[in-house]
Amino acid sequence: METTVAEDQAAGPGRPRAPRGARAAARLLRLPGGRARRWAAWCAIPPLAVVSAVVLCRAMDTDGITPIPQLLAFLPWLLIPAAIGLLLGTAARWPLGCGWALAAAAATGWFIQPYDGGSPPSDAEPHGPVLARLRVMTANLEFGQAREGLLSALRRERPDLVAVQECDTRCAAALDSAAVRGAYPYRSVALGDSAAAGSAILSRHPLTRAEGVRGTLRMPGAVVRVAGQRLRMQVAHPMPPMPGQVDLWRTELGRLRAYADGRGEEPTLIAGDFNATQDHAAFRAVLDTGLRDGARAAGVPRTPSWPSATTPLLGAQIDHVLVSRALRPRTARFLELPHTDHRALLVELDLYGPQS
Repeated sequence: METTVAEDQAAGPGRPRAPRGARAAARLLRLPGGRARRWAAWCAIPPLAVVSAVVLCRAMDTDGITPIPQLLAFLPWLLIPAAIGLLLGTAARWPLGCGWALAAAAATGWFIQPYDGGSPPSDAEPHGPVLARLRVMTANLEFGQAREGLLSALRRERPDLVAVQECDTRCAAALDSAAVRGAYPYRSVALGDSAAAGSAILSRHPLTRAEGVRGTLRMPGAVVRVAGQRLRMQVAHPMPPMPGQVDLWRTELGRLRAYADGRGEEPTLIAGDFNATQDHAAFRAVLDTGLRDGARAAGVPRTPSWPSATTPLLGAQIDHVLVSRALRPRTARFLELPHTDHRALLVELDLYGPQS
């Protein structure tokens, strides 16, 4: 077996040489020589480590601990640190770093694909009679500040059902005006102990209040009667996954999942600010009950809805309208509302009657 002089000297007199495979692995793992190249290699490690940790949690179907849930909300944008790691690995002439970066980027790209969850296949779409076409809107008003923008959107878009989050006393007063009551005679308003805690449901169709999902923020529920068909509607507004509150966020999303799982055969929709994207395991668990994401079904699965200051170029889609099989999404649009950090979501749906 041939060896180099350097390898023989390193082995030393009487010291056995390592197998060739082990020597090759050691060379691969060793950082490159030269101060500048070594510095580039060291700089590549932190972004690649962050991307790898987040993607690993995504692959393991877990949201992990802070800061993983927060970073999962922006999973597609992790391609940027992966690209930075690749550039630094290339500059360092570090084969392992380049391979690591390519693997991290490939895994991120794989998980960017829209998540279908437990949605029925295309050949299982509803085939019964279409009873009505509904326009459903959800809007987070950020402490009630966007109430005027909401009123303008209601006049312009004329949705049939509206889920409002962060509705304070000023918002409730605006929704109680004669003009709004004339357009939406049926409603359920649940005010909380803070400007962010209140929520409301507005409807053009007869509505009966129902027990909502329990949460720190109010999440009212209702049963709406549309063309003789009962439709269950639930507002979603779990706590955000802030540091120190991830367990609470996971618990409240779990309650929404339990509501979805126990919906029975009646048409059901859950609309609101979920504070979660399709890259969060807790949100995918809701979809796995068989609900479909309206924006995903309408062809806009990753259009950001928050924060509105950076949308549509940068952000996360955390506002959703989820529907059961009897509701077929046709279109979805995100609307700009002034004075809120969210964009409103408007989904047009077909409500199907029972299949024969």
